[in-house]
Amino acid sequence: MRWKVRNTLVSVCFVLGLPFVTPKTVTAEQGEESQVVFPDSWGGVALKTLDDHFPFEVPETGESWKQRREFLKLRTQVALGLYPMPQRGPIKATIHSPVRREGVVIEKVYFESLPGHFVTGLLFRPDAGDTVGKKFPAVLSPHGHGGRMMRYSPDQVASKLKSGGEKHAEAGQMPKVARCVTLARMGCITFLFDMVGYADSQQLSYEFAHRRHAGREGEVVAGSASPEMFFSTPAVARLQSIMGLQTWNALRSLDFLMSRSDVDPKRVGITGGSGGGTQTILLGALDERPVVSFPNGMVSTSMQGGCVCENACLLRVGTGNVELAGLFAPKPMGMTAADDWTREMMEDGFPELRRLYALLGRPNDVMCEPLLEFPHNYNYVTRRIMYGWMNEHLELGLNAPIEELDFAALTDEEGAVWNLEHPAPTERGAPHEKRILTWWDQQNGSALKDALESATPLEALQDMVRPAMTSIFDVRLPTTVSLTISESPGRRLWGETALALDVRTEASDANDPFVGVLVQRGDKKTTEGPVVVYVGDLAADAGGPPELSGRTFRDGKRILAIDAHELDAGLSEGIALRGLQPYGGQRRRASSVFTYGYNRPWAVRRCGRVLEAIAVADKLSQGAGVEVIAEASACAFTLPAIVLAGPIVDHATIATGDFRFGNLSR
Repeated sequence: MRWKVRNTLVSVCFVLGLPFVTPKTVTAEQGEESQVVFPDSWGGVALKTLDDHFPFEVPETGESWKQRREFLKLRTQVALGLYPMPQRGPIKATIHSPVRREGVVIEKVYFESLPGHFVTGLLFRPDAGDTVGKKFPAVLSPHGHGGRMMRYSPDQVASKLKSGGEKHAEAGQMPKVARCVTLARMGCITFLFDMVGYADSQQLSYEFAHRRHAGREGEVVAGSASPEMFFSTPAVARLQSIMGLQTWNALRSLDFLMSRSDVDPKRVGITGGSGGGTQTILLGALDERPVVSFPNGMVSTSMQGGCVCENACLLRVGTGNVELAGLFAPKPMGMTAADDWTREMMEDGFPELRRLYALLGRPNDVMCEPLLEFPHNYNYVTRRIMYGWMNEHLELGLNAPIEELDFAALTDEEGAVWNLEHPAPTERGAPHEKRILTWWDQQNGSALKDALESATPLEALQDMVRPAMTSIFDVRLPTTVSLTISESPGRRLWGETALALDVRTEASDANDPFVGVLVQRGDKKTTEGPVVVYVGDLAADAGGPPELSGRTFRDGKRILAIDAHELDAGLSEGIALRGLQPYGGQRRRASSVFTYGYNRPWAVRRCGRVLEAIAVADKLSQGAGVEVIAEASACAFTLPAIVLAGPIVDHATIATGDFRFGNLSR
């Protein structure tokens, strides 16, 4: 059969015959056209939102943490659409128009992080005279919301001077520039790059990348009908997000620093505040090169990040910012707590990080300083703590404490990357979106093609696709099954009496019980032999099984039947699913990441139910074998269940109809 699918790893692994699954045979059969709709909330069950509690449970052993860390690092990469990692060729940066302040040279920088998409920013270097052959430590500084050129008004500066949040009237105007100037004066080459939509990064606008409350023409449910547009259902299904793009830009910015001949690759740090703190957490999770980190303002068991640039589908399902920050351990990591969502960190979050670092033998290499007298900030007091942390762990050898000196604030012209000699790129908006997402999709397709050409399909899919599958579908085959079988009064299926099942596994939920029946057709009834798991529509009982599975139902095997439309029977279907807005109307409309970044999708939940059924069938068969049959309405979640079940399934027959993961439209 010839499948027409997009070049995505998930699509390929689902519909190319699953050779890496290890059932003996898998047959795909085309049936009638099927439309699968993914609900975005669950009636009767409170969805987790970014404002809920995200505790960090420290594992008991170092080995347990190692396994958890590997899983979360992979999950982070997958969630950001960066698995496998796109090709990272040499950085070809343009550096121009130096500006000087005492002790520091400030230069404008731009380079392509992907073809046609530019990263812009300011490079701060120590003004140290003859620097030929010298190696300097380096710090990457994602700026966070407000932009790298954020400038306080005179009244705001006066208020901050009065409170002690700032020390200097000039430097205090531009706190994000101030930290980079001081780091350069301390001897660190520092790169302050633009987040998408800020300052000179205008190929995608600020309103689009960080607000986008209003819809766009052509949108259906999750986003635009066009697969080459951010927030579209196809882009969401491919895990392509603003957060993923921004993180890619940050990784390439780190590549830019590391490519410089004057940077010491063994002494590189990262620090950012607020949204820049989120990026600092992610960089610490994805890249092993930084040796010290200071993610400020976002390490918290409370609010996890209120912008689309800080959220991605799958990212915080079963985890949160404190645990994600812990992925940097045991390398030195510092932060502060303020009068914001981090205010409880000293009692809830930081003690757990201390226990983690102690578990790894480095109890003194994590620090959180309480500054609850200040609101959300990366102010002078916080910066002073950061300077000391970088001085110690980048081995700068400076006398402590390090005082921030004043400097003349940059003018808008001095801070602008684009000018007449270096004009801004003209491609913006929708055409630029299409360029980015097309490149992104091609990278995935090329990675899979290269893997298939360099190894057998079985090896390539096992090594590349299966890890992503287990990260996306983070449900497992139950290992313990308690089973009671009883009569089901009045219920018949395909002309036979249906037996009710009372199932308990470690995955069982009292509010969401397993729903399935056991039937057996014909005269060859037995309590031994293989068991068939059937997933389809049990409501339309016309007296016989669907033609797809007729041969199996006639040979006397026991059939464990579950209704694809009743897998969430324990939930209240009466609640209007699409009417629920888990994080307020505006943000909810901005992107599905505010739902699926914290809650398992419909397909994952139902995949878990099919895995329960497979485990029950395995218990009933007592090793005689399990077969899985699924109608087109159930293919989206039955196929991954077969993958995860592995060799327990001997044979699978799955109808797909016209359903393709790569062709989702809503």
